[in-house]
Amino acid sequence: MSGEPSSFEDRLRAVLDADVLEVSRVGGGDVADARRVVLDDGRVVFAKTHSDPPPMFFETESAGLTWLADGLSGSSTIDVARVVAVEPGLLVLEWIDEGAPMASTDVDFGRGLAELHRSGAPCFGRSDRRTTGSRALPNEPCATWAEFYASNRLLPLARLSADEQALPPGAIDRLVKVAERLDEFGAADEPAARLHGDLWAGNRLVDSSGGNWLIDPAAHGGHREFDLAMMRLFGGFGAACFGAYDDEFPLADGWEERVPLHQLAPLVVHAIKFDGGYPGAVERALDAIGEFDTID
Repeated sequence: MSGEPSSFEDRLRAVLDADVLEVSRVGGGDVADARRVVLDDGRVVFAKTHSDPPPMFFETESAGLTWLADGLSGSSTIDVARVVAVEPGLLVLEWIDEGAPMASTDVDFGRGLAELHRSGAPCFGRSDRRTTGSRALPNEPCATWAEFYASNRLLPLARLSADEQALPPGAIDRLVKVAERLDEFGAADEPAARLHGDLWAGNRLVDSSGGNWLIDPAAHGGHREFDLAMMRLFGGFGAACFGAYDDEFPLADGWEERVPLHQLAPLVVHAIKFDGGYPGAVERALDAIGEFDTID
């Protein structure tokens, strides 16, 4: 036994109906406490805990994983981590043995992501209205992307930035101006896509056979360019991935010019959470938006 607190092991025994043989800590992001757990029935699982979770914290993540899996066929080139158990403050997922990507991994991911997006969503936002992310951003149902991105992302983030003095006043003013003119940037009439919602490279796992897995979603209905822009924010996805996506589900003209527009929300979140160079990155994104529009 590894010396983990008995209360954690007792919870696992109760929810999994198995004894715990081994527990080891693993990286689990900046919010949850994550562990690899070996059970006496042969299973290996990934367990995340939170000492003081917001309401429905792991339940929302669990629902998001299930919703993403529902949008993919059995032959999809992307898998979604399977939920083993969930309760307040505890989420247990199947363990995924990580490996190295193969030549086909990025192509497969692009194809699978196109399938996921094309499966659609009932609205922009979430029908259950649950918040997502470490800053509990709203997901109120909206009929259009422009309404959703303004009222559920950019404007709440502008208010948070002002409250926490995370951005200069001028940048906050520019953020509000962008939110007021989203219909003018092109492709605003696309239907709601089924989004992962936090698709940086760390939330795409590659298993030991080179297969793709999705984890840690902030799932909602949104503009499909948002996931693609997030994928470009921190790297980790090659040109073949984006090419395969476009082959399967062609993107609207000008989508690459709109990447900074969709990156605004995650960049502001990072500016609020981490400061560092992120306020400057927000300003650069706003400048890039100004290159294809007339926003001051």
